[in-house]
Amino acid sequence: MTDFVPINAVDPAAVEALLDRAFGRNRHGRTAYRLREGMDPIHELSFAAIEDDALVGTIQCWPIALRGDDGSLHPLVLVGPVAVEPSRQRGGLGKELVHQALDAALELDLDGAMMLIGDPEYYGRFWGFSATATAGWRLPGPVEAHRLLARGPNVPAIAGELGPRVGAVV
Repeated sequence: MTDFVPINAVDPAAVEALLDRAFGRNRHGRTAYRLREGMDPIHELSFAAIEDDALVGTIQCWPIALRGDDGSLHPLVLVGPVAVEPSRQRGGLGKELVHQALDAALELDLDGAMMLIGDPEYYGRFWGFSATATAGWRLPGPVEAHRLLARGPNVPAIAGELGPRVGAVV
């Protein structure tokens, strides 16, 4: 039986250790990490999966923004990372974690503009994420354009720079 609890109920060192096992110790150099640099996760949308008192998975969501080239500012929720204990990968736990976060976002009315960097076949098939609106988005590092995905009625299809949402309050 898997219990889903708020991520802030779990030891942060255990979360970091799981992220290291799932993605490697060099994960901090990735573009997604630079995108959310200096931000705290949105605790209401971030969860841990616990089985037999052991941490087996996590999902975190982050407040970011798209600063349009036209001067506009568009708040977004960055979904991820989704981390699953390597021995438990490919068993559906990652999908359950994403459902937890997206259901919470819907309940809190925070699902209007969500984005992630990930596999379009996976995230598009299950949750409707696509690269349709993201062609003009720039990030603080490299990313394959087809992996920059978004969903929601408030996703801006404009050119601009993605970065941390300074002063974000959820």
